[in-house]
Amino acid sequence: MTAPMQGVRVLEVAIYAFVPAAAAILADWGADVLKVEHPTMGDPGRSTAAWGVPAEVNGVSHLWEVANRGKQAITLDLATPEGKDILMKLVDDSDVFITNFLPAARRKLRIEPEDIQARNPGIIYARGSAQGPRGEMSERGGFDGVTYWTRTGASLGVTPPDALVPLAMPGPGFGDLQAGMALAGGIGAALYHRERTGRGTVVDVSLMSVGLWAMGMTISGTSVLDRDNLAHQYHDSSTNPLVNEYRTKDDGFVALAFLQSDRYFPEFCVLVDRLGWLADERFTDSAARAEHSAQLVALLDELFLERDLAEWQELLSKQDGQWDTVLTAGQVQYDEQALANGYVQRVEHDGDGKVVLVPAPVQFDGEAPVLGKAPGFSADTDDVLHSHGLDADAVADLRARGVIA
Repeated sequence: MTAPMQGVRVLEVAIYAFVPAAAAILADWGADVLKVEHPTMGDPGRSTAAWGVPAEVNGVSHLWEVANRGKQAITLDLATPEGKDILMKLVDDSDVFITNFLPAARRKLRIEPEDIQARNPGIIYARGSAQGPRGEMSERGGFDGVTYWTRTGASLGVTPPDALVPLAMPGPGFGDLQAGMALAGGIGAALYHRERTGRGTVVDVSLMSVGLWAMGMTISGTSVLDRDNLAHQYHDSSTNPLVNEYRTKDDGFVALAFLQSDRYFPEFCVLVDRLGWLADERFTDSAARAEHSAQLVALLDELFLERDLAEWQELLSKQDGQWDTVLTAGQVQYDEQALANGYVQRVEHDGDGKVVLVPAPVQFDGEAPVLGKAPGFSADTDDVLHSHGLDADAVADLRARGVIA
């Protein structure tokens, strides 16, 4: 496959999901990614449980696999002179340094942009943060469940106004993976800039910036209306009943997205044998359908309950309006379209271990990257140190003193 990042060397000093996910995307695209972990604490992403999924299932940590597939992993105590010296030797050979350590930790370890680029002026320094690199909250940490989801208006945007509390994200890492994609794209642009100018740059992406980007059209809408929120979209009162979800006879769901309803409504009425709707003054055009939305939604609710999901899939395929099937996350891994495009891939582990992973959403020359397993703890430490001139005795001494694991 075409691997546009082939030959790019990425040095990762990061934990949890956001920034490691960006490095995993670069690995999907062919980069050589070396992850550095503390020899005793490691990356807490290895042992994180979320949304009712244990930290490990049959020996597989699914959160760890998502954000760290395709990498090598070493351990270094960066607080020691020996560990810092080895890190800087790795910096010498790297094209990208990527981190999400908090500013205080970066200053203490002396791995700020000026420290890393003083050693390697051409390196791309990529940092992910919660709140951004400037302002009073720039020193604070955060997670996507708060910073990406709640501070940007997203959580209240999906929460019905009469709910007692805001709704949570639909699953773990929902904002982390979007932010990781943004950071990977920024790194790609910075590498292109270096190719043209020879100059390394600092790339910044935050959970807040990506959450605000995702909410961009909602924010612009509230600004022109001078209000706090856009109107909540209820099923029974959709301003366009042909942009809505409907339950089928066998408890499946179909999502209609006939944005150009005047174009698609007549064909749909013919298809489902509801010619009377075309003559009904309540439904003659999009304005009339918006005014009488509740009545048409009720009729569509009854209509979709007449057939099973498979029947609706076959029938709707015969018309030009946009629609799709509503799937659960568990169903998506078996979806024929997702499988045909390599959008989901099953990665086997030892014994009964297995996990379905989603590759980076960008493909090159029509090929999906082939995903592999994430590295074991300190799996590549010895090989990497040997390749940088340390013999077996030196490595053993570092291990005995706790600099590596």
